[in-house]
Amino acid sequence: MTLSLLAFATNAGLGAMLGVAGGMLGIGGGLIAIPVLGLLYGMDQHLAQGTALVMIAPNVLLGLLRYHQKSPVDFRSVAMISVFSMVTTYLAARFAVGIDADVLHVAFALFLIALALYFGWPKGRAPLHEEHARPIPRRWLPVIGVASGAMSGFFTIGGGLVVVPALVSLFRMPQTRAQATALALVVPGAFIALAAYGQAGQVEWETGLPMALGGVLSVSWGVRLAHRLPALLLRRLFCGVLLGTAAVMLAT
Repeated sequence: MTLSLLAFATNAGLGAMLGVAGGMLGIGGGLIAIPVLGLLYGMDQHLAQGTALVMIAPNVLLGLLRYHQKSPVDFRSVAMISVFSMVTTYLAARFAVGIDADVLHVAFALFLIALALYFGWPKGRAPLHEEHARPIPRRWLPVIGVASGAMSGFFTIGGGLVVVPALVSLFRMPQTRAQATALALVVPGAFIALAAYGQAGQVEWETGLPMALGGVLSVSWGVRLAHRLPALLLRRLFCGVLLGTAAVMLAT
């Protein structure tokens, strides 16, 4: 019993730390959770991604509500993107659980490196200030939906990671609003992907549920921190986490 309580407290504390990081970066802590679960518990890529989703799903929902209070989300655009994203997420997740875990592990790390290099490369135009932010052009909504859905299905949190750089660099959206929009897109995909991984038996609930509890209790702190940090610093932190996570994954 003591060991069970200690394990529960440890996982809840881990979830709390990931919740702060996820709230600050708009990715629900899932990005960091996947390699951490592999390092601490020896989970393969499939099981780590499925277990991380137990924490990601409620965290992104709560994070979205907190972001929306300060950086309003265009839910009409999100709804249209989600129509394309949800179908693509389920198909990609069902396909991903059949891929060799080692191949998926390396592919995820390379994906993070490519994304960090793209997002961190100096751009000619700076993001607009919050009061001047513009809606996403409607012709781009299906493209964003398919891309984010595919990445969410393959890498569980990949969809949100794709959306943030795309909105900031292509549409000059403020960093915090881009993170809020990404969370809105990740919410349905996270629950759908969790269902797919759960059906495939790739979820360790005893670890994921305490992490989810810790994350829910702490994600709001991360959101508040995100709105206090300078946009450039937040962007650099985002890229740094991507590269750091990729390095850990390639080393293990």
